[in-house]
Amino acid sequence: MLYLSTIIQPTCVFISACFSEFWLFPLHFSRVSGNIEVVVVKEQRICIKFCFKLNKTAAETHRMLKEAFGDQALSHARTFEWFKHFKDGWESVEDHKHSGRLSTCITLEIIEKVHEVILEHRRQTIHDVCNHIGLSYGSCQRILADELNMR
Repeated sequence: MLYLSTIIQPTCVFISACFSEFWLFPLHFSRVSGNIEVVVVKEQRICIKFCFKLNKTAAETHRMLKEAFGDQALSHARTFEWFKHFKDGWESVEDHKHSGRLSTCITLEIIEKVHEVILEHRRQTIHDVCNHIGLSYGSCQRILADELNMR
């Protein structure tokens, strides 16, 4: 039987199997939505792959992830999704590249353009700035609020 146990120390997590082998995963705290760190997600994918290779079921794997990672454990759906990926022959624990537009178009050049347009005429609406630069309303609003601290 496989037991995943976590011993949290300042900079690492130990995951042990019943045959007393240990894996050490360094923790880096880069944020992701849902308060789960990127490295913790990758560690869990490694654990899922490990359990898959030991012929554990997806349900058993999810139960062990919940016990080991607590609130930061992957959801039931994500655990089963990754379990299926490994069943389909995937070997990598990395996300595959996605085609299409990037999730954000906020770059330093775009931020600078927005800043310049605002400095030219400070009484413009967000719609005016969007039309002038060619950005979506949401992206322009995010740049003004989050990057330039403007209202």
